[in-house]
Amino acid sequence: MIRFLTAGESHGKGLTTIVEGFPSNIPVSSDYINKQLKRRQSGYGRGLRMKIESDTIEFTSGVRFGKTFGSPVAMYIENKDWVNWEDRMNYEKKVHPTEKITVPRPGHADLTGISKYNFDDIRNSIERSSARETAARVAACSIARKFLEEFDIHVGSFVESIGGIYSKEIQPEFVFQNKFTGFENAQAISNKADERSVRVLDSKHEEKIIRKIKTAKKKGDTLGGTFFIIVTGMPLGLGSFVHYDTKLDADLAHAVMSINAVKGVEIGTGFNSAEIFGSESHDEIIFSGETITRKTNRAGGIEGGISTGLPIIIRAAMKPIATLMSPIETVDLSTFKSIEARRERSDFVAVPACSVIGESMAAWVIAKFFLQKFGGDSLEETKDNYKNYTKKLHSRIKKNFKK
Repeated sequence: MIRFLTAGESHGKGLTTIVEGFPSNIPVSSDYINKQLKRRQSGYGRGLRMKIESDTIEFTSGVRFGKTFGSPVAMYIENKDWVNWEDRMNYEKKVHPTEKITVPRPGHADLTGISKYNFDDIRNSIERSSARETAARVAACSIARKFLEEFDIHVGSFVESIGGIYSKEIQPEFVFQNKFTGFENAQAISNKADERSVRVLDSKHEEKIIRKIKTAKKKGDTLGGTFFIIVTGMPLGLGSFVHYDTKLDADLAHAVMSINAVKGVEIGTGFNSAEIFGSESHDEIIFSGETITRKTNRAGGIEGGISTGLPIIIRAAMKPIATLMSPIETVDLSTFKSIEARRERSDFVAVPACSVIGESMAAWVIAKFFLQKFGGDSLEETKDNYKNYTKKLHSRIKKNFKK
């Protein structure tokens, strides 16, 4: 079983993550992880924080000469803005009188946090519930991503919409019909999306979205959107229908839904499946070459909680960021009178960054299920187990059902 733990606050000294359970000899470098961290910080519509932070990791354990030991991997990300917050976020004692925050922002964890944990200052809720924590997640999940690449499994994403603006060129059939024309794998799709400031695949679509973001900025408002996560190179057989907590799609939905501001997750055609006939929803099974496959991929690469071998397709919806420059109504907890919500430094749009975080969380889940099935204390042992399974899979099916 692999797992990771993150620690740190938005304006604390830094973020720490510990990754446990991966085999030895996985090649990994700080440059590889820093590239993913940089992608997380990209996107038109980000706030001032991105101009301050330039996230990089420092390995503090678990790696030697560019390869994992098989022991826990620890990484540290410095918060460069700490110097401006040291008095207000001191770990030992108050150095100077600090103003308490008493005005909760609708849509954030401000009010629920102080209610649950018995705080008298909303700052305590803000710091850990902040999406700043996802930088540590991306670092942790980059180990999983690199591990999967050793088996030619690639994770990518692209933004489908922002502010309700969809592309006329890139329709759902692009993913559900397996028509990844011109793309070698999911990584190639991501590379194409990374070329655009809002991570869409269509230049005309990008122009329309940027105009909408500029409008939101002028109004002091924010925007949400939808994005696709795609995993290619998947083997058949990850996950299980035996127990509720062994289903691959359930774990993926949980992981993506855990990302800040994500309010909806679909696997394959998702909610649209509820509106069409079964004959239009399910993927016909065919025999192609030496393998059994399907004509389409509306199931999103998972049937009965088990991977089919086709690309995993996840669609997620991110709500608009809750911090507004033109605030909506709330209540001041010190007076219980109506007041405008607080303004806290924030983004106008973070959908492009959210799609990158989504890639990371998907990579983690796939790696977890992969290791559950194939095991191994070293990368070489895992590769041997995987090779033996894939080599004999379809011949085994033929043998079992041969008359």
